[in-house]
Amino acid sequence: MTSTTRDRILDALESVLLDKGMSQVTLESVAAAARVSKGGLLYHFKSKDALLAGLVERLGARVEHQLAETRAKGGGVAEWYLQTPDPRDKSEAVELELYRSMLATMRTVDATSGAGGDGVRRALADLMNSWSDGLDAEVGDPVRADLIRLVGDGVYLRALLGVPPIDPERYRRVVHLLLGR
Repeated sequence: MTSTTRDRILDALESVLLDKGMSQVTLESVAAAARVSKGGLLYHFKSKDALLAGLVERLGARVEHQLAETRAKGGGVAEWYLQTPDPRDKSEAVELELYRSMLATMRTVDATSGAGGDGVRRALADLMNSWSDGLDAEVGDPVRADLIRLVGDGVYLRALLGVPPIDPERYRRVVHLLLGR
């Protein structure tokens, strides 16, 4: 986990979202989970909407960081989009942080309303559209890019719903097929 107070607050927000759901997200519950005062939370995030916007902003930063690392290792957007972290593997800490951030952010979409909720939905849609653009540009074949996108989205949907993932070896074969290996 991260160490700044702002990141501790966002980590706490993710935990509340993942453990209890959006209905339990209040400034008070997040402050308590982060072990900061409500005033301390409000210093970093002026409202619940600002807190949720901070979650999406950090998700975007984590995506950029992880995608840059994948590219530095010779990978591409498609490979990155299809990866799934193993929560037991501590060497995958960066991937797991992104995975938690994505699932937590997805939990906010249906439950948010009003202008702040629209902003979260729009920011998440913009982020996902940027991944789609990257897949389209990298893969070249729009149908194959859509298949990669749908499989990757399905992995997150299964995790969001708490459905067990498919067998890792079988999923590895799916990824190899999609990536043309």
